Amino acid sequence: MLVNTIQQGGNGQAGHRRIAAGLLLGYGIIWIWLAINPVNRHDWVLENLLAVGLVVILVLTYRRFTFSLTSYSLIAVFMVLHAIGAHYTYAEVPFGFWLKDIAGLTRNPFDRLVHFSYGLLLVYPLREVLVRLAGVQGSWSYVMPVSSILAQSAFFEVIEAIVAMIVSPELGSMYLGTQGDEWDAQKDMAAAFGGAIVTMVMTAALSAPRNSQVQQPSHRSAPSVAH
Repeated sequence: MLVNTIQQGGNGQAGHRRIAAGLLLGYGIIWIWLAINPVNRHDWVLENLLAVGLVVILVLTYRRFTFSLTSYSLIAVFMVLHAIGAHYTYAEVPFGFWLKDIAGLTRNPFDRLVHFSYGLLLVYPLREVLVRLAGVQGSWSYVMPVSSILAQSAFFEVIEAIVAMIVSPELGSMYLGTQGDEWDAQKDMAAAFGGAIVTMVMTAALSAPRNSQVQQPSHRSAPSVAH
């Protein structure tokens, strides 16, 4: 069922539009709520530059490229996690402190959790783009999204560092959420990479039974993007 939603992304049905609009509305309400009195307004602005840009792009391109509801749901969950981190600053999220105490960690792990979620939640929509627009099939449809997530993670680490230095150097450490760890960027990349691998392994496992059926001789079988 999860993989089948890739084929349903562009159906344009009213039900799809309503659910997608509901996800957008729900995220918007949460975003506005978390925009009220953030811990540090300047850091909040920096954190939301790319996030707001992504939402605008998704809205403007909805008719040209409609993601599956699975993808929109995964994107919405990630955006909410990011909004929480932006409100408190990633190093000060209360839930992260709770995890820190429970697991006996030396730092607030919420930042790392969101980086893991970046790979875990966004690699599926990325695969959908590669399958539907670039025609990527077979094992490459699992390898390329994971590789792309790793590349994106590295790219965003560089961009975030540059933005922090140019816009507000004094907020650099807070914005980047390093918490004194000189290897923070590399660990964040590894977390996103690991999350992406988990999702693609699960997607491949769910696709295997369907692929075996597609490969059976059939004169009327159409190519499937679940390969």
